[in-house]
Amino acid sequence: MGNITRVAMLQLCATSDVEANLSCAERLAKDAAAQNAQAIFLPEAFAFLGRDQDKQLILETLDQQGPILSRMQNLARETDAHLILGGFHEKASEGRSFNTCIHLTPDGAIAATYRKIHLFDVCLADGTELYESRKTEPGGDVVVTQLPFGSLGLSICYDVRFPYLYQQLVDLGAIAVTVPSAFTATTGKAHWHTLLRARAIECQCYVLAPAQHGSHSATRRSFGHSVIIDPWGTVIAEVSDGDGLAIADIDPGEVARVRRELPSLTHRRTIA
Repeated sequence: MGNITRVAMLQLCATSDVEANLSCAERLAKDAAAQNAQAIFLPEAFAFLGRDQDKQLILETLDQQGPILSRMQNLARETDAHLILGGFHEKASEGRSFNTCIHLTPDGAIAATYRKIHLFDVCLADGTELYESRKTEPGGDVVVTQLPFGSLGLSICYDVRFPYLYQQLVDLGAIAVTVPSAFTATTGKAHWHTLLRARAIECQCYVLAPAQHGSHSATRRSFGHSVIIDPWGTVIAEVSDGDGLAIADIDPGEVARVRRELPSLTHRRTIA
C-alpha cells in the first residue's frame, strides 16, 4: 500500500497566449508546492486553447525537448513534485496532433503518457460546435502510472462519459484516476459533478479533476469547478471559479476500507 499523499488540482483559463498560460501554471504550481503538494495536476490544454491553425505552430514531440515540455520539466524539478500535464499538444502526423496526458517525475523525467481515446465531437443547442477528431488523432492504450499513494489511472475530459475505461483502469490497479478537463460551460453545469462522482462511486477510487474555467474566446467558455472526490463519492476539495488550487490528501487506506466494506468491484458479472 502506498503513502498518504497531498495532491493539488490547478485551475486556470488558458487562451492562445502560451507565455501567459505557462506563467499562470508555474505560479499556481509553486503555490501548491509551498502547501506541501507532492503531486500537482494541470488541466487539459494548459499551455494553449485557441484556433487549431495557431496550435499547429506550438506542437512538440515528446523527444525533441521543445520549449513547453522543457519548461514543465524544469517546473517539476523546481517544485520537487510529480507533475501531471493534463493535456499536452503532442505533434502527430502532418497537420494533426495527440491530446496527451504526461506524468513527469520530480526529476523531470517522463514516467508515462496517455493519448486521449474518446474525442469530443458535438453540436450543442447553445451554439457550441467542437469537432476534436478533425485535427486530433485518438489514442488506443489504457495507462496507469505510479505516484507515492499508489497507481493512478490516466484519462482526459470527454473520456469521463465512458465508464468501461475506468473499470479497466481499476483492473490495472488504479486507486485514483485523473480527469483533466476543459469542460464546456453548458455540459459542465449539467453533467460535470454527476459524471465525476459516478466514476468515483462505481470504481471506489479517488477522482482528481483539474479544470479550465472562464472565457477562452468569444465562442468558448469552460465550466471550472476543479475537484477532488473520495472513493465514497464525496467532494473533498473544489475550486468553484477563477484561478486557484484544490488540495487534499489521498489516503490509499480509505480506498481499501471502502472496497472492503462495500465490495461491489468483486461482485461484477459478465453478461452475455
